[in-house]
Amino acid sequence: MGLRIKWVNFSPPQVIVLGFALIILFGAVVLMLPVSNNNGEFLPFIDAFFTSVSATTATGLEVVDTGTSFSWFGQVVIMLLIQVGGLGFMTMATLIALVFKRKISLKERLLLQEAMNQGSMEGIVRLIRRVLFYALAIESAAAVLYAIRFAFDMPFGRALYFGVFHAVSLFNNSGFDLFGNYRSMMMYTADPAVNLITMFLIVTGGLGFIVLSDLADYRNRRRLTLHSKVVLTMSGLLIISGALVILVFEFTNKHTLGSLDWSGKLWSAFFQSVAPRTAGAHTLDISSLRQATQFFILILMFIGASPSSTGGGIKTTTFMILLGAVVSMIRGRSELVLFRYRLAQERIFKAVTITMLALFLVISVALILSTTERGTSFLSILFETTSAFGTVGLSMGITGDLSTAGKLILSFTMFTGRLGLLTLAYALGPKKGKQLYRHPEGKMILG
Repeated sequence: MGLRIKWVNFSPPQVIVLGFALIILFGAVVLMLPVSNNNGEFLPFIDAFFTSVSATTATGLEVVDTGTSFSWFGQVVIMLLIQVGGLGFMTMATLIALVFKRKISLKERLLLQEAMNQGSMEGIVRLIRRVLFYALAIESAAAVLYAIRFAFDMPFGRALYFGVFHAVSLFNNSGFDLFGNYRSMMMYTADPAVNLITMFLIVTGGLGFIVLSDLADYRNRRRLTLHSKVVLTMSGLLIISGALVILVFEFTNKHTLGSLDWSGKLWSAFFQSVAPRTAGAHTLDISSLRQATQFFILILMFIGASPSSTGGGIKTTTFMILLGAVVSMIRGRSELVLFRYRLAQERIFKAVTITMLALFLVISVALILSTTERGTSFLSILFETTSAFGTVGLSMGITGDLSTAGKLILSFTMFTGRLGLLTLAYALGPKKGKQLYRHPEGKMILG
């Protein structure tokens, strides 16, 4: 008994793309039904489709207010889509297989290897077990803490429901919330409990399950892998530097930090620095931020979270490799060394490829949207596009006013950002063949 599906001759990337597409279509059909909506009417398919894409990709951009427009049934469907999309449908399928004690086949291990972005199948099932354990443990603990805090503002049953929904949403780095009117966490701007719980969920979900597993083993091994060192270092630098930049840029802005005391300023600066990593929660009005701050947050969204996490973006490891390559070139070194480990040229080429493809996608989509969404500022469009690509969910307030074409374009952007540009390219491109010859080396003048 289990989910044994014959995928014919589909490659692992093709199976992952097809699986996510089917989940999105299923979610769209369910969300458009009257039972999913508070008004008891059918939701337009394009809005249901956009919401399903946003939930399954763990983004959080909303064309319909989740807290006021969807019924509890629709909200639970969105929460389940976030969970399946954030952890990966193959991870959830493995959970079902493990519950029914079914053996994981070789084909399924290959799919899991691709889904978790691993170099080999060794220990992949053990990693999936840890992924499921960490996710459920962290979400459960956060749900209880949220419920206790929210119980001061609402009946306990509602507080528990809100706690579960937001724990799932934020651990999976999604921006969906139930507070209504697209307020997110703005009513808890200076609340230490909500800020700490939320930031902890976003950071742990964005670090990646490989890093969480490595940290759990640290007591026995007394060392971290190169991957974990890079992720933790870059994540820490981005969060701290981001908070400092936001604090400086917004310190005197009366619409954001200017009206808060020192405690509120610090909480808000750190929260807005953590959120673009890639969760759409916010405690300040994004549209009221100064343009310099908005553009800086845009950069953070583009970098995103870490590999094998619930977040998107080009990833922290890619950004670290790019910075390292620049520093090595400036110093006249022919090799890139991080934490006393030399990186292969293939890693550098892959980082450059991912970044260039991401830039091409974001710029192309922003240019197209600037044509379809006339009357909207280009910074707002670029911000929305980057948020969709990074599966962040932050917005300057234009999502609800998008045209049908704009919704479809951003849906494709979210889908691409969640799966990864290379995964999509491998799925749609021809099978790789072995190169049987080498061309003569040529020389070009650069710079």
